[in-house]
Amino acid sequence: MIALDDVRKSFGDRTILDGVTLRFEPGTVTAVVGPSGAGKSTLLRCIDFLEHPDSGRITVGDLTVDAATAKRSEILELRRRTAMVFQQFQLFSRKTALENVAEGLRVIRGLDRRTAEQQALDHLDRVGLASHAAHYPAQLSGGQQQRVGIARALAMEPSVLLLDEPTSALDPELVGEVLATIRGIAADGQTMVIVSHEMHFVRQVAQRVLFFDGGDVIEDAPPETFFGPAVGTRTRAFLREYHLALGTPDYQI
Repeated sequence: MIALDDVRKSFGDRTILDGVTLRFEPGTVTAVVGPSGAGKSTLLRCIDFLEHPDSGRITVGDLTVDAATAKRSEILELRRRTAMVFQQFQLFSRKTALENVAEGLRVIRGLDRRTAEQQALDHLDRVGLASHAAHYPAQLSGGQQQRVGIARALAMEPSVLLLDEPTSALDPELVGEVLATIRGIAADGQTMVIVSHEMHFVRQVAQRVLFFDGGDVIEDAPPETFFGPAVGTRTRAFLREYHLALGTPDYQI
């Protein structure tokens, strides 16, 4: 289980996370939605201490890290149990797709080159890019680069995969291939927390939707409820902005 207990984070006098308490069960896919500046990305970054919470506790499996007393060794162990897929692809430009995925296997998990590259190839195959293993990032489309980033994250065998707006840097015609990859990973039972503005995708893939606003969760519901008439006034106003009632996605999954 992944848990946040009373997690708080501020930047200056602005409160970003206001005592957030959440539980994520293994094998579930949770989408986090909300307006810009609501704290969605900060939430993800606090889970693996890319942003150090001001206070509160993060638990992944049998490891609990208290922000007030966190040791470097605890944070490193927490990061071994999580993996982040960023908005920007964050690939090494002078390494091939295979080398990008194998790097963490060698440096973090200590595998020898041959074993790391074989596992990296397996993960590239999982995202449909085994045939592009020798390509450099500049030779890949944005969607392919993001899929390499997903393969790299999966190679770490994380307890939870964190995805921060994984399609926001892509041209519309490339969104579908990345979302299809994520949907396939979800079907395999990978625990995921996804920040996304792709509401049609959220509706299809998430088992739970959290609506973030003002630094806290104001709606927590399965998609069939979240996108229905019973949600709160603020949530309905947010959804109206996306014209969900009549809108259709410009990609195919």
